[in-house]
Amino acid sequence: MNDKTSNTVDSSSENASGSNAANSEARTAPRNFIRQIIDKDLADGKHTSVTTRFPPEPNGYLHIGHAKSICLNFGIAEDYQGACHLRFDDTNPAKEEDEYIQAIKRDVSWLGYAWSGDVRYASGYFDAIYECAVELIKKGLAYVDSLTAEQMREYRGTLKEPGKASPYRDRSVDENLALFEQMKSGEIDEGAAVLRAKIDMASPNINMRDPVLYRVRKVHHHQTGDKWCIYPMYDFTHPISDALEQITHSICTLEFEAHRPLYDWVIEHCTLPAVPRQYEFARLNLNYTVTSKRKLKQLVDEKFVSGWDDPRMPTIAGLRRRGYTPTSLRKFCEMVGVARADSTVDMGMLEAAIRDDLNQHARRAFCVLRPLKVVIENWPEDKVENLDAPVHPQNEAMGTRAMPLTREVYIDREDFREEANKKFKRLVAGEEVRLRYGYVIRANEVIKDASGEITELRCSYDPDTLGKNPEGRKVRGVIHWVSAKHNVPCEVRLYSRLFNEANPDKVEEGETFLKSINPESLQVLTGCLVEESLRGVLPETRYQFEREGYFAVDADSEGDKLVFNQTVGLRESF
Repeated sequence: MNDKTSNTVDSSSENASGSNAANSEARTAPRNFIRQIIDKDLADGKHTSVTTRFPPEPNGYLHIGHAKSICLNFGIAEDYQGACHLRFDDTNPAKEEDEYIQAIKRDVSWLGYAWSGDVRYASGYFDAIYECAVELIKKGLAYVDSLTAEQMREYRGTLKEPGKASPYRDRSVDENLALFEQMKSGEIDEGAAVLRAKIDMASPNINMRDPVLYRVRKVHHHQTGDKWCIYPMYDFTHPISDALEQITHSICTLEFEAHRPLYDWVIEHCTLPAVPRQYEFARLNLNYTVTSKRKLKQLVDEKFVSGWDDPRMPTIAGLRRRGYTPTSLRKFCEMVGVARADSTVDMGMLEAAIRDDLNQHARRAFCVLRPLKVVIENWPEDKVENLDAPVHPQNEAMGTRAMPLTREVYIDREDFREEANKKFKRLVAGEEVRLRYGYVIRANEVIKDASGEITELRCSYDPDTLGKNPEGRKVRGVIHWVSAKHNVPCEVRLYSRLFNEANPDKVEEGETFLKSINPESLQVLTGCLVEESLRGVLPETRYQFEREGYFAVDADSEGDKLVFNQTVGLRESF
């Protein structure tokens, strides 16, 4: 087994560097209890370099909680000039798919991180893990149990009562070896037998009451094919994989704290090339959402959303499609911090992170969501005047964009009222408003159809108001617009939170989290118009639609068919 692992650990040490340089680099990063542990380990000479790992199970897409773990594990490796491995915990092939593997790799790369060496798979260590199981059997520390799953639950006991020993617990080493070989060769049916560790059925920690190490699964594996029909459990695979890769700091979320004694037990009793240590931190809980992969998959399978990358989903793919940036997610994870106590983070913090990023970097543009035609009657029919508008008002280096003004333009229907009080700072019949970056116009006549719907406004403009206010008159406000001849039709998707309740998991008996689904979480607007400068823009290009919010070009866009996803509003409004 040691020969097998010698090649495994080479790539994890390629980027190793001295502890002094690592400490110097790392001190610029935010401090937390894990970094304090690492600092002490390096100072004490316990380790000379740092190697972490990110070990997702490929049974779904990664979500915002995984982003925190990615930023922590890869960030530590970067800051300490160490290595971080991407290792797929692929021990349950019945629920795993290559689609998830590829999606996870995309997400990690998109967040800006690079794993050390090749992508690793727990299945690549199946031979070594199997040898560890055999070693435990030979030491009298593991046995094949033939209890049914229901019987095992009964024998396991409760939090208040100890468990009791299985009648198969005292099988001889030879019998256990023979039965385990039969499990491996496919002679034993699924559910008919498992391999269990022999630890302590009276332990106050239920995880130590003879936990299952292997079960029979006659399922084709996406990496190993049909070589195996027994698969190791996560709690057995995890410490062995860490040891084989010589992980120095195995960082998990807090729900694995009760599993750490089993982690240490496996490391102690198996012959392995290293002695890793597990550390736990609080997982990321975000209100108005769920982060259980099982529940997220249910949302996808039952068509509550369009897919794993639906912009309402808390998946990294969904956030990316909605218009979030890698910088904003990394900043958000930094703002949340790393702690030992569980807490729930307000969705507003995530939205503030992307709003701050896009406010600094997103190009500006005009989009009329609900077009209302305006005819400027004293504007010559064939005249086109290109007005200069900044690409970003706080960044002159980004230049300007041309805004062609013509006789006919479109404004947003919500920017006009026939009558309004003084608080309405937009266009009112008989009064004036400024077209942003352009002239002041007055609404002179309202045209309606037979049903009374406003179809058109007849206006006039003051040619002496470009870049200056009219003398002796007060203009109500400023509105955006697009030329009727120079625009690009588009579809705009407006999003609200997917759940109406801050804690969708808090339900009454007989209910599920689905009761909190917001039926109005998606509003699709067709017939919208953006300025002509956006013709042909590529997916994931992000804009601030002035006065409306931040939007990103969706992957459904093709050619002149543009689709925009609302990322976040200009300000907190929930």
